[in-house]
Amino acid sequence: MRDVDIIVLEEPVLTSAERLYLPQIIDGFRITLRHMFSVKQRNRTVTQYPEQRRVQRVANYRGMHRLNKDPEGRVACVACFMCATACPVHCIHIEAGAAPWPDREKYPVKFDIDELRCIYCGMCEEACPCDAIELTPDYELVGSNRAEMIFDKEKLLHVYDETSAAKPRKNPPVTDYGLTGEQSKDVATPNAGQEF
Repeated sequence: MRDVDIIVLEEPVLTSAERLYLPQIIDGFRITLRHMFSVKQRNRTVTQYPEQRRVQRVANYRGMHRLNKDPEGRVACVACFMCATACPVHCIHIEAGAAPWPDREKYPVKFDIDELRCIYCGMCEEACPCDAIELTPDYELVGSNRAEMIFDKEKLLHVYDETSAAKPRKNPPVTDYGLTGEQSKDVATPNAGQEF
């Protein structure tokens, strides 16, 4: 290594006031007060919740989960465990049973999501082969204890009933399943009626 490539750093000499960190503390207070009393910035960032609600970008916002229904009103999940496998924090728990319908082998007898443990990454939504689980733009997720934040199958289907008017996102471009939501009534399912 050459001597010109070596950079020698010398410790700065601090005054007695700088050693007490008073100028830095005063600068921090000054910046905080400037932000606090800036009417222009406050009007741009503050909303009066719950009277005013911030508009969410539906295309990329991931909020509360919902379990979709198929066009016949049944749960769309086929209990393939793909969402539970893809979940990085293992907050999805499924118990499968034999389906009472002839068009599928299994359905979820029990389907639970721990909303407090979930990191809302959307991996479950991407892994689902039948578009059964989605994350809605609903962000008002509150509960008074931990048990209320574990969403079972009935609660997830109730979220679907409340949010079924709008599909949170377009069908995935890779799979393009048109099985659920309001779009399913208008879009014919590809390969419908074909045996594999």
